Amino acid sequence: MHFTINGERREADVDIRTTLLDLCREHLGLTGSKKGCDHGQCGACTMLVDGRRINSCLSLAVMHQDDEIVTIEGLGSPEKLHPLQEAFVRHDGYQCGYCTPGQICSAVGMLDEAKKGWPSYVSDSLGEVTLGDEEISERMSGNLCRCAAYPNIVDAIREVTGDAPAERRADAKDAAMRAEVGA
Repeated sequence: MHFTINGERREADVDIRTTLLDLCREHLGLTGSKKGCDHGQCGACTMLVDGRRINSCLSLAVMHQDDEIVTIEGLGSPEKLHPLQEAFVRHDGYQCGYCTPGQICSAVGMLDEAKKGWPSYVSDSLGEVTLGDEEISERMSGNLCRCAAYPNIVDAIREVTGDAPAERRADAKDAAMRAEVGA
């Protein structure tokens, strides 16, 4: 079978029952995407297929031979990070890091959906989408983080949209430190 993954033409001789996730991880050495629940419920395996985010653990590789597949490895490199990767580092949105590749791929897809005006359950109107905290949280709800880094993830995404978040964590940390010292 032939695939286009991260802009590169790849070939693999795999069983037709092989998932896209297992193709990438086990046969092509692209281990950035993670196998979390293996039931499509956690989002750790999120990849972009023709620009749309999918749970790669639920999708057979054979279905994607003519598609453009992008994994976390295709978004950036250690030398040149994708803007979302940089923002995740700055806002400590990665914590243990297990869900991070799926979170970042999902965020890339989500930003494209919002740019196209696709509404979510909490969108105020059809058409132009404003990505506030509630909107981002709803759109990213298919990606779970066991470390509960959700506020940091939302802040990283808001930074990339150009809507820099309020310094919630810094203010909260300052207030906690003042309370500790009795100031």
